Amino acid sequence: MAERAPPNLFTVLAGLGIETVTTEHEALHTVEESQRLRGSIPGAHTKNLFLKDKAGRLFLVVAEESTPIDLKRLGPMLGAKGRLSFAGADLMAETLGVAPGAVTPFGLINDPDRRVTPVLDARLAAADAVNCHPLRNTATTTIAASDLMTFLEATGHAPLVLDLPAREAAGAEPAADL
Repeated sequence: MAERAPPNLFTVLAGLGIETVTTEHEALHTVEESQRLRGSIPGAHTKNLFLKDKAGRLFLVVAEESTPIDLKRLGPMLGAKGRLSFAGADLMAETLGVAPGAVTPFGLINDPDRRVTPVLDARLAAADAVNCHPLRNTATTTIAASDLMTFLEATGHAPLVLDLPAREAAGAEPAADL
């Protein structure tokens, strides 16, 4: 699946006065793969869950990579209709302009209709620096958390900042796209 060309992400960031540092690397598709880079890229690393509810509402949950998220408890917090589930690759490409493995809050630049509601983990929002893919999974862009908020608001996507509910029972969390 081809990634959509952004309205030049870095030009938009620079136009907002936002400074970033981008590190090129091999393609990374999962949080587990990206953990190999720990120590070489400072800051909080993200995991991103592209979700939908039964009514077709879309959510992009952006959390610190080690945050275990209870989707059953998150749904009511978001006012979701029915159970939250992972949205498919076609919908991801259509709304965020990225393929699985490259999910990022920067993808909201490709959602001018504001179909996707961003949900930001409060721990991540409080971090000094946040690491996200710049619309492709062969690089990581480091941005100040406050600048990420500025970017999201500039795209018309003021995020919900929540203390994400952790899962109570032990068990493996489903694999999540970065």
